[in-house]
Amino acid sequence: MRTNLSSQISLNRVSTKYYKPENTIERSVLTRFEKIPTNICETVEEGVGSVADEIVRKIQERQRDGKFCTLAMGTGASLRPLFAELVRRHKEEGVSYRNVVLFNLYEYYPLAEPKNSSFNQLNELFVSHIDIDPQNVFTMNGTIPQDAVVEHCHLYEQRIKTYGGIDIAVMGIGREGNIAMNEPGSTAASVTRLILIDSVSRAEAARNLGVDKLPPCSITMGVNTIMEARKVYLLAWGEEKADIIKSAVEDKISDTLPASYLQMHQNATVYVDLPTAAHLTRIQRPWLVTNCEWNDKLIRSAIVWLCMLTKKPILKLTNKDYNENGLSELLALYGSAYNVNIKIFNDLQHTITGWPGGKPNADDTYRPERAKPFPKRVVVFSPHPDDDVISMGGTLRRLVQQGHEVHVAYETSGNIAVGDEEVVRFMHFINGFNQLFDGNQNETIKDKYAEIKTFLGQKKEGDMDSRDILTIKGLIRRGEARTACTYNQIPLDRCHFLDLPFYETGRIEKNPISEADVEIVLDLLRKVKPHQIYVAGDLADPHGTHRVCTDAVFAAIDEEKNAGAEWLNDCRIWMYRGAWAEWEIENIEMAVPLSPEELRAKRNSILKHQSQMESAPFLGNDERLFWQRSEDRNRGTAALYDSLGLACYEAMEAFVEYKPL
Repeated sequence: MRTNLSSQISLNRVSTKYYKPENTIERSVLTRFEKIPTNICETVEEGVGSVADEIVRKIQERQRDGKFCTLAMGTGASLRPLFAELVRRHKEEGVSYRNVVLFNLYEYYPLAEPKNSSFNQLNELFVSHIDIDPQNVFTMNGTIPQDAVVEHCHLYEQRIKTYGGIDIAVMGIGREGNIAMNEPGSTAASVTRLILIDSVSRAEAARNLGVDKLPPCSITMGVNTIMEARKVYLLAWGEEKADIIKSAVEDKISDTLPASYLQMHQNATVYVDLPTAAHLTRIQRPWLVTNCEWNDKLIRSAIVWLCMLTKKPILKLTNKDYNENGLSELLALYGSAYNVNIKIFNDLQHTITGWPGGKPNADDTYRPERAKPFPKRVVVFSPHPDDDVISMGGTLRRLVQQGHEVHVAYETSGNIAVGDEEVVRFMHFINGFNQLFDGNQNETIKDKYAEIKTFLGQKKEGDMDSRDILTIKGLIRRGEARTACTYNQIPLDRCHFLDLPFYETGRIEKNPISEADVEIVLDLLRKVKPHQIYVAGDLADPHGTHRVCTDAVFAAIDEEKNAGAEWLNDCRIWMYRGAWAEWEIENIEMAVPLSPEELRAKRNSILKHQSQMESAPFLGNDERLFWQRSEDRNRGTAALYDSLGLACYEAMEAFVEYKPL
């Protein structure tokens, strides 16, 4: 059973010539915008293997010289595959780490529980599995008194110097551009010190560590200490790091982006996979650095970029516009600006449809969806109980109104994303209701009400909820989802709550996807045998649930494909994006326009999820509420189509087709 198919989604075929130059001259041409040497790998495994090769080579070189090899490492998610590979080499290839001296890059402060420490994770992932001498492993102490921290940091710096400095520093990059825990505002001269962690970094670190809450501070190795390392590797994997990697590698050096300081390092190298490299100039805008291998998506991307640059709609672009902005190759291929313009204009025009389920009795040659069968059976998979309306609420309503049999499958309970005050309000209502109507279980409800109020009153930051409270939170979200379905005229017997087991840990950290999760999805698909499936394609959500849910759906589809299921031959799978991002226009294959009234109805659908309004705990670093983000994103997509000279709509929801691998 393949349960990681989301990692293999490739929206654009990237030519190897852009990321695997044949010689030094080609590399210098391609990387002219990059100020840190950056190696782009096709897979995480390839990148991790290359870095592991370099680390092992240095360790063994030092062994031959009878010297220590000093490493500095953090514990971010990007380093986990590297730790696994280094451990594998020890166990399977006999690589020894006896001469390694290891310095932890940061430790949380103040630490109440050692199990929540950075060092504990470093030990679990790496140190405890190799033959390193425990006396050669050093970390900051997150439990010392605050008045001893400055001296402790000074001694940590002195110990690094005692071992001759750091040979290799290996680290990831945070969403804010932090390296180690050096937050925006850190200076190039900073050394090991106590630093306040901002909310975004805390949330990211808490997720990586698998805990709900982290201390507010960290003792971190400073930028200057890192810059003194003889070699630095910065690793990043996945599309969620694409923007910050581009900024760190290509933008100007700034204290608002600490990773950009590595531009001044004499021997720093960035390793990324293709999704992370997606926004580097040589991948996203290759025509600015070399001659291109043109395909339809790259041409569309280039023309949209040219329109934004010249502030012109597609059909007003001229030969001069192409020649002056590095796109003369397209003129040579198509003969004139007009020929290119009309091709891309028509391509984009054909993505727009008011019939997301297909228009009956119509020529569907240039429509995103086929006309038959009509009506269709549709399954909309929603990772949380509100992603359906946030991401495609307008399309959902239109599918229902146009006569299709629409099912909504809520993949998780969403219970950890409900505030405690919602539980109190809910229980207060039940208690009051029973008192008014003298229900048979009045005493039981009273007792449970008192028990829950006592628990919540004594609950401390980071404490897990009891199973009763999680159940109530799940019920709250179920009720909201049912209300939204009823508002959208979806019968409640087509409203499915899958409660996938991976989610039910009661904490931010979830269990890995399992066959049990996939079987639940399979049961629904085999029952409905849909002609259309809608699934979350936003894989960079802060809590990571979307990716796991999408993997469960893709794994189920893969199982059915391998089993030769006939229904799958007549099914199309569309990916939507949620509150965190939107599809790039070159990738959009179906755009569903919304009128002002339809957009207002979509907002009302989202507002039915009252617990996810202002008190929602996972808003991320975007202060807008979910309905505001959704409207802004949908209006932004419509405005982009309008600026390109296409039809002008109030809003648009966008989709990309997934073709089973």
